[in-house]
Amino acid sequence: IELSSSLQTDVNLPYLTMDTSGPKHMNLKLSRSKLESLVGDLIKKTIAPCQKALKDADIAKSDIGEVLLVGGMTRMPKVQSTVQEIFGRQPSKAVNPDEAVAVGAAVQGGVLAGDVTDVLLLDVTPLSLGIETLGGVFTRLIGRNTTIPTKKSQVFST
Repeated sequence: IELSSSLQTDVNLPYLTMDTSGPKHMNLKLSRSKLESLVGDLIKKTIAPCQKALKDADIAKSDIGEVLLVGGMTRMPKVQSTVQEIFGRQPSKAVNPDEAVAVGAAVQGGVLAGDVTDVLLLDVTPLSLGIETLGGVFTRLIGRNTTIPTKKSQVFST
């Protein structure tokens, strides 16, 4: 979190391990640019799913009214600039990214416990479900992003 607002930080982990000569400590300086280079591939891997979400929802970037970021990594300036490149707009700072995750979990817990009744949570299958048919062909029965529970019936000859 510190590297979100400063260019360098100290990482100090005393008593990290021990060997025959005694305890070993780690003390090093970590720069924002080094951290960004370490997680750069992970950030790049988020681009395609974002573009796929737009395509699946059949909406254009210009149709997005606001981009909310949730989770601690979204505090990173590199993550925020990548999101801005993808969606063509600055991410909103109206929601605390750490609290958003906790609030979402609390709402889901309340719904599952029956304490919250004015919210409808829908779960979906993240991938298509199907079977392998003659010739090694995948026959899709339930498409990805279908709300569950669901059912599908199809007759196959064996």
